This record gives sequence, C-alpha cells and structure tokens, in this order.
Amino acid sequence: MRVLLAGGGTAGHTSPLLATADALRRLAPGVEVTCLGTPRGLENKVVPEAGYPLELIPPVPLPRRPNADFFKVPARLRAAVRETRAVLDRVRPDVVVGYGGYVSMPLYLAVRKGQVPLVIHEQNAVPGLANKAGARFAERVLVSFPDTPLRKAEYVGLPIRTMISGLDRAARRAEARAFFGLDPDRPTLLVTGGSQGARRLNQAVSGAAASLAAAGVQVLHAQGKHGGATPDPTDLPYVVVDYIDRMDLAYAAADLVVCRAGASSVTEAAAVGLPAVFVPLPIGNGEQEKNAAPVVAAGGGLLVRDADLTTEWVVAHVPDLAADTARLAAMGASAAALIPRDADERLARIVLEAARP
Repeated sequence: MRVLLAGGGTAGHTSPLLATADALRRLAPGVEVTCLGTPRGLENKVVPEAGYPLELIPPVPLPRRPNADFFKVPARLRAAVRETRAVLDRVRPDVVVGYGGYVSMPLYLAVRKGQVPLVIHEQNAVPGLANKAGARFAERVLVSFPDTPLRKAEYVGLPIRTMISGLDRAARRAEARAFFGLDPDRPTLLVTGGSQGARRLNQAVSGAAASLAAAGVQVLHAQGKHGGATPDPTDLPYVVVDYIDRMDLAYAAADLVVCRAGASSVTEAAAVGLPAVFVPLPIGNGEQEKNAAPVVAAGGGLLVRDADLTTEWVVAHVPDLAADTARLAAMGASAAALIPRDADERLARIVLEAARP
C-alpha cells in the first residue's frame, strides 16, 4: 500500500504529518509513505531526517484579501496542480492525506474527481481556506478540536509524536534538566514561540529575567529564528537557544510554559500535563485563541493577548505562578484530561480504511 501525505511550511503542519506517518508504519509495516511539500518549508529538514521520501511542488499562497499576488493565484495554482499530478503518476498512491496549507490545495484539485481517495486533517479550531475547499469532496474529514466548523468533520484530535504522547515528565525531569544545563531542583519556565519564533514574546519574557531569578525560577528559552531574547545576567540559569529538537525533554524539564497557541503547542502541552500561558498570534483568522479556549476554560492554562504581554505583565504574574507547585499540579491535571493522546493511530486507521488498493 502507498500513501501520500501533504503538508508543510511550519511545524504546525509537519509535526502531525510525521506523527501520522510513524503510526502508519506501526500499524501496517509494509506501507510506503511519501510526503509532499514545497521547497521553502520546514519539511525540507524534518521529513528527510525522519526517513521519509519528500516530493516538492511550487507553493501557492492564498491571500486573505485582494492584493497584487491575488491575481497571480490562478496561474500559480494551475502550475502546481500539473506538478502534483506528475507526483501522483510517480508515486501512484492508494490514498492521499492533506493537512492544509500551501501544498494541500493543488493536491485537492488534482484528486477532486475521485481518482484517489482523499482524507483531510485540520489542525486548528478555525479551518483554513484549503481544507474548507477540499472538505467538499474528501472521503473523510478529521479535526483536532471539537466543534470545528468544517463540512463532514469527525473529531479525532491532533496527531502528536509518541516521544511526547508517551512522555512521563516527572520520570524524565532530572535527565531533561541536565540535557539543557539547568539546575535539577529549581522551578523551570519554558518559553517558545514555535518554529518561527515570536520576537515580542521573546522580548517581554527575557526582560523579566531578574524578577524570575528573584523568585527562584530558571528559564529555558527557545527564541526561534527572529531572536529577541536578551536577558540580563542573573545567578540562575537562563538558557537561550534558537531551536529545540528535543521538545520531549523541554516539556519534561519545565513546570510552566509561555507559548503561542498553535494547535501543536496547545495539544502537546496539554497532553503532557504542562500548564501554559498561551499568547495567541495576533494575525490570521483568530484560530489560535480558539485553539487554546478549551484548555483555558478547563483551568489548564491562561490566555494573554499579544498586546497585553509586556515585561510588566510577566513580572506581575509569571514568577509567582511558576513557583506555585499546588496550582501548577491542578492546572496540569485539568489540561491532560482534555486531550486524546492516540490521535495519530486514530487518523492512521482511518487512512488505511480509506485506501483504494
């Protein structure tokens, strides 16, 4: 059996794609999995590293409002569909799976007449344009969050990697803190803006380094490619890195995370019982705030709007919370109770059922 998985750009698409690919191999060891991406996305690094073949097509950004690029979309889309059909001819998949984003729309159009069964997975609580279009003719449509307004939606959760879904944070804490050069016994704050980073978040939290240290809180800060984390020196560890490959160990090291509210960030933190301060990205269609809403409503996290996340806000709220073990334990338990940890295998089984040998 051959499966083609299409998704790329950021970790928001590539992480669930790779989690599904791994689950497919576990459930059907003989399955041949190929991934479809674009030349400019994170998939060019993480897919080959995971051991899967990667096919590339031109990206087709879909502007949210008319601009100069809006009028170039039809020609770009036709070219990308032609490239996608060529990939389909080479790979000859029995089923294709789309995760949305720039790479998925050409795939959806290439298979819209039903030549190959199409399964769609939507990561966010508010669906993107590509998945809205593809859902009209997909065989199955799966979503990460309940009540996602997408045609034929079935709730399965967000596929996450087994290194995270099976993580025992307490058992790995000492190892994780040693891995990052942290004190083994200090309350630990993790800060991450996702694979792209978040300069405003970086500046706000790093500006509070002295207050965090005064409360006995050490920091592991993944600043991303945009940088901006410039903490003043303190007596406690404040470790700044550009990117964290071992997010399982980062979650194990942490008692609290400050992060954006992309689907992967929300789902992974909640699944491992890590309390969170979610700072939704202020652009897009509002999906990040809605992603975080169920966890926040359950008491597993706090939500702070981007404009409100200042160093002053961090100083006033984060040090005390990061040192409050009882409150953090309650928050973590509330978050963990919400999230299915087996969405990768749920989705993989549906993909195998939909395949047309």
